[in-house]
This record gives sequence, structure tokens and C-alpha cells, in this order.
Amino acid sequence: MTSNWNDFNTAEEPQDYSIIPKGELVKVRFDIKPGGYDDPSQNWQGGLATFSERTGAVYLQGEFTVLEGKYAKRKIWSNIGLYSPNGPAWGNMGRSFLKGVLNSAFGVMPQDQSEAAQKKRYVAGIHSLVGMEFVARIDVEKDQYNDHKNVINNAVTPDHKEYAAVRGNINVSVSAHAPVPAQHANVQPVQQIGYSAPSQQVPNRQNW
Repeated sequence: MTSNWNDFNTAEEPQDYSIIPKGELVKVRFDIKPGGYDDPSQNWQGGLATFSERTGAVYLQGEFTVLEGKYAKRKIWSNIGLYSPNGPAWGNMGRSFLKGVLNSAFGVMPQDQSEAAQKKRYVAGIHSLVGMEFVARIDVEKDQYNDHKNVINNAVTPDHKEYAAVRGNINVSVSAHAPVPAQHANVQPVQQIGYSAPSQQVPNRQNW
């Protein structure tokens, strides 16, 4: 605590909340704000998921911190769908996004279906995603007040020409992965829905 609270000359500068331009590629750390919701039948444990009493949806409250470059330390918040009573689309979009995160974090090509690649796409649980670093593409959406805000809808994978330069050195925890059970030895790829191509329009997730 400062010895002279009245002297604001030594106070830190206000955080920059300006909008990062749409399409910027940044390296981020993935954290999750715990919502206190568990569903052991889906392996959603540890209180990391959030349940919306208003919509009945279940999601992850993602917090992404930019690690390097001119936007370093900026934080971006995006919800990641796990379940919606309106149908499977939002949950599939969330799975597709998280698959991209794993591909980006571990440097796996999206089309790689080798045993090694499949193992890297299998995690022990939601907790395995916490602290993961990957390359993200910045997007811009409007919030409930019709103001612009940054969100992350896409993880950038090694097939992107700028991936290697942005990725640099990424901290990857090999302990994040559980052994792949025998029944998942030949896991079929998750269908890319919503997040698979930059040209696709991602539905407004506030409506889920």
C-alpha cells in the first residue's frame, strides 16, 4: 500500500480497452473463470463450467490473455459452448473451437489423423485446457449494449502462413493429456462447424 494515497503520480496507467483490429493474430494464454457447474456424465468437473438459468445453456467463460507484441497483457473474454437446449449446434461449435486450440497449442495440422495427433486432441478434462497457450485470430462483435468488443472465435493452426512466426515458443504441458482409452484409438475427427472457415458467420452466442 502506498504511503500517500492522495498522490496519484505513481498510480499505474489505466488499462487499455481499445478494440484490437479484426483479423489480428496473437499468442494467448487460455484461462477459464469457474462457474461452479459440474456434470460428471459429460466429464465436466472441477466447477469450471457455467450454467445459465436464463437460457439453460452450459458453457466455459474463457479469458484469453495476449502474451506478446503490442497488445501484450490485453484480456479478451469469450464464452465457449458446451450445451444448449436449442440443439447441438453451439456445443459442436465449442468442440470445434477447442479442437482448434489443441491443434494450435501442439502444432498439429488439422488434417493429421495419425495416432500421435489423436492423442494430442484427447484431454483428461476441462482443467487440462487451463493455462494452455495457442495462436488466436481476433474478431469483433457487438455486446448487449451494441458496443464493439473483442472476442476469439478461431484458433490458428500450423497450416496458416503466419502461424510459426506468431507462435514462437509455446509452453506445452505434456501432463495435460490422459492416455487415450482403447475405444478412442481411432477417434473420428470432430466436424468443423461454425469456426472452420473465416468466411462463415458465427451465430451471436448471446442467443444460445
